[in-house]
Amino acid sequence: MSYSPLSPLDGRVAIVTGGARGIGLETAKALKENGAKIVIVDISIEAGEKAAKELDADFVRTDLTRSEEVSRLAAQVRSKFGRIDIAFNNAGISIHAPSEVCTDEDWHKVINVNLHAVFYCCREFGKVMLEQGKGSIINTASMSGIISNTPQPQSAYNVSKAGVIMLTKSLAGEWAKRGVRVNSISPGYIGTEMTKSGMSNLEWQTEWLKLTPMGRVGEPREVATAVVYLASDASSYFTGSNLVVDGGYTCW
Repeated sequence: MSYSPLSPLDGRVAIVTGGARGIGLETAKALKENGAKIVIVDISIEAGEKAAKELDADFVRTDLTRSEEVSRLAAQVRSKFGRIDIAFNNAGISIHAPSEVCTDEDWHKVINVNLHAVFYCCREFGKVMLEQGKGSIINTASMSGIISNTPQPQSAYNVSKAGVIMLTKSLAGEWAKRGVRVNSISPGYIGTEMTKSGMSNLEWQTEWLKLTPMGRVGEPREVATAVVYLASDASSYFTGSNLVVDGGYTCW
């Protein structure tokens, strides 16, 4: 499958968080195929090193919930490559729990990874891009930031992703005149390990597919192509946008 966009990414430096698996890994492949230099970021050393070896890319193990580590990551990438052109802030987690029994620990864990860490990445990578006068940030939100999923209870996840969408719009407005574009993608049910785990629950699987007009889960490559577009100059008039890739789920 070719990922070639309308505009190449030759020589651009791209950071992909959560890049060791799923949408992150597939997107890293797509960005590399279009000429970008890839830096895989993941909390798992084993998975991250494996992905980096597969792509002949760099790997930096980082706990994105620790702002000082994100700051060091940005400095390390800038020191090696001299710039940061593309940041795909994709790392995320989900915890399913009825809200009345959701613990403080689980709530904070989801918000820390899915929202706080995305802000840290935007802030630190954005500083470099603002100095350059150009850059493209793509944040992974979710259709869950637009609607409330059923039948699984996941209020923390939904809130975190809604926050990512508004963070994206806020930063886009602040940085547009300084050359930095900030957009988000909102996948629906995509065939990653997270979704496959949910699909093992027959009740959830039946409901998910019934509510998706296309009647199937998406593939990671179908999200990757959207990210490549937003990363490239082909989307030069896109900023503050939330590109929904959900098989039609949110149109009903």
